[in-house]
Amino acid sequence: MFEQLALIGCGLMGGSFALALKRAGLVRRVVGYSQSSATTERARALGVIDAAAPSAPLAVTGADLVLLAVPVAATENTLKSIREQLKPDMLVMDVGSTKRDVVDAARRALKQDVGLFVPCHPVAGREVAGVEYADADLYNGKHLIITPIERTLAPKIEQADALWRALGCNVARLSPEQHDAAFAAVSHLPHLIAFALMNSIAAQPEGAAFLSLAGPGFRDFSRIAASTPQVWRDVLVANREEVANQMRHFQQALAELQARIDAGQTDELERLINRASRARANWRSSPASK
Repeated sequence: MFEQLALIGCGLMGGSFALALKRAGLVRRVVGYSQSSATTERARALGVIDAAAPSAPLAVTGADLVLLAVPVAATENTLKSIREQLKPDMLVMDVGSTKRDVVDAARRALKQDVGLFVPCHPVAGREVAGVEYADADLYNGKHLIITPIERTLAPKIEQADALWRALGCNVARLSPEQHDAAFAAVSHLPHLIAFALMNSIAAQPEGAAFLSLAGPGFRDFSRIAASTPQVWRDVLVANREEVANQMRHFQQALAELQARIDAGQTDELERLINRASRARANWRSSPASK
């Protein structure tokens, strides 16, 4: 049980965390702050938070749990703004989709207090944003990656692990470098491809007509292209080295398919498609994908 959650960023991710904590009976009070006062007031009106703070430092005052649910590019300034309010009994976490940049920002901003900060990435979300979409079930059954650094205090790691498990998450631990390499492949590149696909069709003279004929397969494939632009701008720039590495792998695979199509090599083309089909079927049937 936490006495007070300081929620910095009252959107989908932060709001869902607050609702999940409340439903689980793990927090007595939630104080929220967002850069937009309208967002904070909306969160209060919806019952996501119990009180609205006019600043991040005031939200943190009196808290024993702090969650940063802000764009990854805002991590350093946010941590700097609340550093003077941090106490040894506090647990400070984030929900950013990249981790090397986040832990570097935490080192610079928190200095000797960096041990209080546990970098986290809940593998959950939607293509919509805003506190009105907050859902207490958003994290239930999802992966949660903790990426501690050498100075992260062991009791804080265990506390964060237990908290996310209490919300129904499957918790794993990776280094920040391992995290960013993995999610460049399975999250960041897929978003980039979805953005490129939509732009490539929309830019064609008959793009609108083509899109009017699209069916469920296109809907499923392109869904993530509707994700929040500011969030994904920051993620792709923050993890650009690993994303570039995955782009090279993808371009090689795409070039191989194109070569088989251009040459009319149907047997080779079928082999490549079959390899992809088997890989997808094996992933879908594995426990980790459920």
